[in-house]
Amino acid sequence: MPYIHELPEWPEFRWDHKALAAPLAAVRHRQGRLIGRMEGLGFGLRNEAMLQTLTEDVLKSSEIEGEILDRDQVRSSIARRLGMDIGALTPADRIVEGVVEMMLDATQKYDQELTDERLFGWHAALFPTGRSGMHRIRVGAWRDDSSGPMQVISGPVGRERVHYEAPQAARVGEEMNAFIAWFNGQEGIDPVLKAALAHLWFVTIHPFDDGNGRIARAIADMQLARSEESPQRFYSMSAQIRQERKAYYGILESTQKRDLEITEWLEWFLACLGRAVDGAEDILAGVLTKARFWEKHAADALSERQRDMLNRLLDGFEGKLTSSKWAIIEKCSPDTALRDIKDLVERGMLVKDEGGGRSTSYSLVAAE
Repeated sequence: MPYIHELPEWPEFRWDHKALAAPLAAVRHRQGRLIGRMEGLGFGLRNEAMLQTLTEDVLKSSEIEGEILDRDQVRSSIARRLGMDIGALTPADRIVEGVVEMMLDATQKYDQELTDERLFGWHAALFPTGRSGMHRIRVGAWRDDSSGPMQVISGPVGRERVHYEAPQAARVGEEMNAFIAWFNGQEGIDPVLKAALAHLWFVTIHPFDDGNGRIARAIADMQLARSEESPQRFYSMSAQIRQERKAYYGILESTQKRDLEITEWLEWFLACLGRAVDGAEDILAGVLTKARFWEKHAADALSERQRDMLNRLLDGFEGKLTSSKWAIIEKCSPDTALRDIKDLVERGMLVKDEGGGRSTSYSLVAAE
C-alpha cells in the first residue's frame, strides 16, 4: 500500500460525517463548559490557570520528541512575555525561549494568517543554534533531502524500521502552498475537525529537517484557539498526547499507510481532545488550592525564599522536599534552609514526613 501522499487523489481527505457527529458535539460541549467555568474565575486565577496550561503545553510537546526543558525557565519565559507578575523570574536559555516564542505566536495571534515566513520563523526559533543535537540542519527553510529521503525511523543501526517516508523535497514547496491556502481558507468544516486535519496534513508533508511534530501541534493549537475565538488556553492537547504517545504514533502511522479515508484518525483526535479538556479540571483544582492556601496565610510574614518554595510546592514540586534541596534551589546555606523549614513547620504550613535522619522530607499542609 503506498503512503497517502502518493495516491493520485491526494490530498482529498474523506471521512464519515455521521460517525463523527456525536463525538464532535460532545467535545464542543466540553470546550464550552470549560470556558464558562474559567470565565467565572477572577482575573488572577484565570491568568494562573492559563500560565500553568501553557507551561504544560510547552514542556509536554518537547517531551514527546524526547527533549526535556526546565519547568522554571518555561514558566518564567511565558510569564514575562504575557506580562504576568509571578515574582522573581528564572533566566531562560535560547532553546526554551524559542519554543515558548513559537507556541505563544501560534495561540496568542491565532487570528493572523499562517504563512511560509511565519513557519520559517517558528522553525528558526526551535533551532537557534542551527543544529538538532549534534547534526547541522536547514533552519528556517524547507528540507532539501541532501542526506537522503525524509524518513521516520526507529530501532538500532542495521535493524532500523521505517515507519513513514515523506514526499520528496522537490514537492514540499507546492505541497505547503496548498496546505497554507487551505488552512487560511473559510471552507465549511468544523474548526475542531480542521485542527485534527491540519495536524495530520502538515506532519504528512513533513516539510522541515526536524521539529515537524512540534510545529504540527502548534498549528493544531492555533486552530483550536480559532475554534474558541480566544487566545486563552485552559487545556493542553500536547500534555494529553504525551500521556498517549504510543497510541498517537500508532494512529499516525496507520493513517499515513491507508487511503484518504481518515475517520479513524479524526475519532482518535476528538477522543484525545476530550480527555485533554477533562484534564483541565486538575489544573483548575490546583489553581483553587493555591488560592485558598495564600488566602489562609495572607497575614503571614514570610521571606522571599519561603514564598518561592511554597509556590513551587503548590505548583507541583517533583520528588521530596529536603533541606538540602531547599539550600540548592534557594542558594542558601544548609543551616538557613533548615531554619526556613522549621519556621514553616511551626506555622503549620509544612509537615515533616515519616522517616528521619538524612532522609527527612517535608510536605505542604493543604489549606482547608
